[in-house]
Amino acid sequence: MGDLLQPWHLIVLAVVAFLLFGAKRLPELGKGLGEGLKGFKEGIKGITDPAPPAATTQQASVVPPPPPPGTTTIEPK
Repeated sequence: MGDLLQPWHLIVLAVVAFLLFGAKRLPELGKGLGEGLKGFKEGIKGITDPAPPAATTQQASVVPPPPPPGTTTIEPK
């Protein structure tokens, strides 16, 4: 029982994968695996990184909506 990642072991695994999935599906499987790992890394990065500081925005003055037609308003002096 030696190291599992010896060259002959990797060659046998590659041949078995080729026989099981065929030449057409192997690139698709590799692409899907790569995209999955990329998404996983981005998800982990979002968890471990602190949240960016909130952007400061100017507060706009709040203007009340106009009164409905037919009502009277009393203006402050």
